[in-house]
Amino acid sequence: MKSFDAVVIGGGPSGMTAALYLARSELTVALVEKLSPGGQVLMTHFIENYPGFPEGIEGWKLADIFAKHLEAYPAIARLGDEVRAIEPKEGAHRIRVGDEWIEARAVIIATGARYKQAGIPGERELLGKGVSYCALCDGNFFRGQDVAVIGGGNSALEESLYLSRIVGKVHLIHRRDDFRATRCYQERCEINPAIHLLRSTVVEEILGVDKVEGVLTRNLKTGEAGRLDVQGVFVFVGYEPQGGFFPTDMELDDMGFIITDQNYRTSIPGIYAAGDVRSKNVRQVATAVGDGAGAASTVITYLETLGH
Repeated sequence: MKSFDAVVIGGGPSGMTAALYLARSELTVALVEKLSPGGQVLMTHFIENYPGFPEGIEGWKLADIFAKHLEAYPAIARLGDEVRAIEPKEGAHRIRVGDEWIEARAVIIATGARYKQAGIPGERELLGKGVSYCALCDGNFFRGQDVAVIGGGNSALEESLYLSRIVGKVHLIHRRDDFRATRCYQERCEINPAIHLLRSTVVEEILGVDKVEGVLTRNLKTGEAGRLDVQGVFVFVGYEPQGGFFPTDMELDDMGFIITDQNYRTSIPGIYAAGDVRSKNVRQVATAVGDGAGAASTVITYLETLGH
């Protein structure tokens, strides 16, 4: 069985940062990522608020920069498979990666989060047939057509702005009067002629059989029902944690995110969490990087106490 000082699960900004810090401390490190390095960054068209890039940067380019930085540390073992289980054991946690078991004295879980389903009738049936959770991935399929975007946070408004450059019309639908997104995104959506704002409105059904043909809406203030003839529906109503392998006795919040202390320690000694998989209020690239650095620093101190 392969053994490491530390195993980092997840190759997004948090996981790559953690692996970088651990490797610089001359620990033996494995980075487990079943897909391409980058995580949610790869699904973000343009990032405007990451320090050091005043003109902004495309998500895939930032992910490539992170990955290139890690290339300077070839000693980091790269395991390209899915983690299926963690068996906690003090000083020697066992992690099942694909069909193989590996061992580590410390584990950092940095698997991030994914977009939640809204639970709208027709959503699941039409997934991949017009329903999407990634504008960057699927926006080009709807070039010149009309689409609906459901949500009121930063992701919904950012993706609406991106789609407005590709599609014919974006119907941005939010169940409240006020959007939760940063004011700068709200202002840009409000003046964009390609974006139609529908406040205090919910989507009650997504219509279609083999493809999306429209959505049924209802105004929560007036009760008025309506129909929008759209060919695509993009859902951005929050996040849920990624990872069905958490140990059963690990403490989670009501949404399933991992609860940690301020030093990224979970309820299980020697297991840490960083980035969007943690229970916290802000999920941004900058906070993910900070989490990765913080968790790695705590792990380094922990391993020193065990005697490295």
